[in-house]
Amino acid sequence: MIPEIGHFALILALALAVCQGILPLIGAARNDSALMSVASSAAFGQFFFVAVSFACLTYAFLLDDFSVLYVANHSQLSLPTGYKISAVWSAHEGSLLMWILILAIWTMAVAQFRGDRPEKLNARVISILGLLSVGFLLFALLTSNPFERLVPAATDGADLNPLLQDPGLAIHPPILYFGYVGFSVAFAFAIAAMISGKLDRDWARWTRPWTIVAWLFLTIGIALGSWWAYYELGWGGWWFWDAVENASFMPWLIGTALIHSLAVTESRGLFKSWTLLLAICAFSLSLLGTFLVRSGIIVSVHAFATDPTRGFFILTFLGIVVVGALVLYAWRAPSLDSDVGFGLLSRETFLLLNNVLLVVATVLVLMGTLAPLIVEMSTGGKISIGAPWFEFAFLIPMIPLVLLLGLGMHTAWRRQNTAPWQRVLRIPAIAAVVIGILLPLLFYGRVGLLLAVGTIAAAWIVLSSLIQPVRSWRRKPGTPAITRSALGMSVAHIGMGLFVLGATVVSAFGVEADRTLSPGGAVEVAGYEFELREIRDVNGPNYSAIEGVVEIRRDGEYVGTVRPQKRQYLVQKSWMTEAGILAGWNKDLFVALGDQLGGDAWSVRIQYKPLIRFIWFGALVMALGGLIAASDRRYRRRSTVGAEA
Repeated sequence: MIPEIGHFALILALALAVCQGILPLIGAARNDSALMSVASSAAFGQFFFVAVSFACLTYAFLLDDFSVLYVANHSQLSLPTGYKISAVWSAHEGSLLMWILILAIWTMAVAQFRGDRPEKLNARVISILGLLSVGFLLFALLTSNPFERLVPAATDGADLNPLLQDPGLAIHPPILYFGYVGFSVAFAFAIAAMISGKLDRDWARWTRPWTIVAWLFLTIGIALGSWWAYYELGWGGWWFWDAVENASFMPWLIGTALIHSLAVTESRGLFKSWTLLLAICAFSLSLLGTFLVRSGIIVSVHAFATDPTRGFFILTFLGIVVVGALVLYAWRAPSLDSDVGFGLLSRETFLLLNNVLLVVATVLVLMGTLAPLIVEMSTGGKISIGAPWFEFAFLIPMIPLVLLLGLGMHTAWRRQNTAPWQRVLRIPAIAAVVIGILLPLLFYGRVGLLLAVGTIAAAWIVLSSLIQPVRSWRRKPGTPAITRSALGMSVAHIGMGLFVLGATVVSAFGVEADRTLSPGGAVEVAGYEFELREIRDVNGPNYSAIEGVVEIRRDGEYVGTVRPQKRQYLVQKSWMTEAGILAGWNKDLFVALGDQLGGDAWSVRIQYKPLIRFIWFGALVMALGGLIAASDRRYRRRSTVGAEA
């Protein structure tokens, strides 16, 4: 009965989404307040029924209702309760339902926090979000029903994919989806502006905080996914340039460009057409990521589905949304641009260059991601584009972008005299060069060209980003403090610098060694001694495991103990590697247990990862910067006078 309630709730949500998508648009066109008022009520109603449906599916998992096909395929009686809850979104049907729920949450938030948005704009934005919900609800009901019955019911389930039996499943997908789906709000604002034919600074002020919040969620989601892959897959890497990884990274790059473009539109009324295009592209790339994950055209540990029917539905929906938006853009955008000018050396110029470089980076990643698929579909042949190509191509736009980060923050609107640069940036520039060269020499004993470029870039970003906050902290009484928007920008840039430092150092000085060890044997890697003390059997709630106890010493002094495991899950009989990691702020010592080689000998992978935590810490600092910027008071007031980027 509960699954039927969940299914019926989805049907009711679809009916309300249709009303939400159509009636307010008609009301805005006719200036009918009664029809426009339907938007908020329908949004809250849709959220309620989608939430009921999601709760019903969760209850089916907790109840071990194996008469529901989705539950039978992705759960099991002995699965821990926490994993039963996260299993709800572990595969295609449930993750799609979570996507729909998060879209409903964003829509409800837009309806609740209206601020001073005009009634017509508010109605159009909520209506467009409703039409997007219609598409996804139809997708769920027609091709991906999570409540499909299994007759006769199974006595036990097939178990959750062992790769997903980790706390990362509970936090990574929801946060990532909040980022993905959040760009739908910026998309809806863009479409609403083009329908009305009006795009001004207030529109940018209304759009920017929603975009920033979506971006910070996506930042955290990508970082959590990287961290999860690092410790769970047993290979010790933090980014593989996998097609699905790239699918989340591309909206992040365009979203970053969109935030900066909105700053110019809000402050100077410029780049209106460009801002609209970026808003369309950010959400379109989110939909592309959905297609890649659910179409079955790629093989990835991140992929959810392999059903061509579902892929065709998403591709059709993607085409309707993207083509429709671009046709509207071609019609309306030219009439929205401003004739306001700006100098060659101005903040506007630097932010434009920032946007161009981010778009170039996105295009390069997109080319590398889709090229193997295009070649295979067109010729039947296979090509592989790996990490070396992506890393080389990505560095081309990123190196000049790093320089612009420091210059752009300290450049005035309209035009800039270069004299202040010499006064303000001379010391940070010199300090960045000194730190960038001395840091690797003092702590790691060597420095090379690429290493020096990376560490100098990291130091430059951090030091140039500290200038404004330090000046504000040391300001004289009565002088204005730094705005939250400007402070958030500085904090986010500092996070970027920390990320660059971590990625540079771990790439240059990381050590990886595959060794053979027997109990009592020891090897030295990167100045640390790793001794395999014993191999023992342990049991978990739904798995058995072989666990190695590895003691780590440096210069004869005890450092710590790690316990890597090889787990065999009882239902699926698959083996999984659980790494043992001794984590510290300045390094990780990573040990993964491999195969038994004969007798009591085992293969062991040992890795030394200096500053790898800076990668994820830097991402969290970036997200913190976004949160600070989104909390700026001007996003809650009625005028944009004195707005700053």
